[in-house]
Amino acid sequence: MRFPDRCLIKEVDEVRPMRNIEQTTGVTVVERPRTSPASGGFTLIELLITIAILGIILAVAIPNYRQWVLESGRAEAKAVLMDGAQRLERCFTRLSAYNDPNCNISQGDPELSLNGKYELTVTRVTETEFDLTAAPQGGQTEDTECGTYTLSHTGQRGAAGSTDPAVVAKCW
Repeated sequence: MRFPDRCLIKEVDEVRPMRNIEQTTGVTVVERPRTSPASGGFTLIELLITIAILGIILAVAIPNYRQWVLESGRAEAKAVLMDGAQRLERCFTRLSAYNDPNCNISQGDPELSLNGKYELTVTRVTETEFDLTAAPQGGQTEDTECGTYTLSHTGQRGAAGSTDPAVVAKCW
């Protein structure tokens, strides 16, 4: 926009009709809306505050999420132990012995759980007794609170190398 030589530019909050000042003074008054210098984006302080808030949220959320993932993996240990115990009980029902060669589960033959978070091992098996162990694998090894799970033929449960009722109640 080209302005005359004698021109006064006045920034106003709202453009409104003015009386014709040009006739009395010879100066053309052009009104334009007032603009803020930061109206097109974010200021640096706004950006820094947003990053700080995100940092605080992530500092709390990531450890909580990681703990939740470990705790949810414990269900896999319980499931693989129960499956192993059921297979041994079916074997005992059919063949009258836990250690019969025709059983589809035997001592010293480890197998991974469905998602590979635990490894099931028959640690002790006789004709009338068995002990099962589910050892954590991969990322689940970070679960130091419960660690390795155990289950016996009597239903005795254990976790983290203990059969203490408080530990068992928390982990099972």
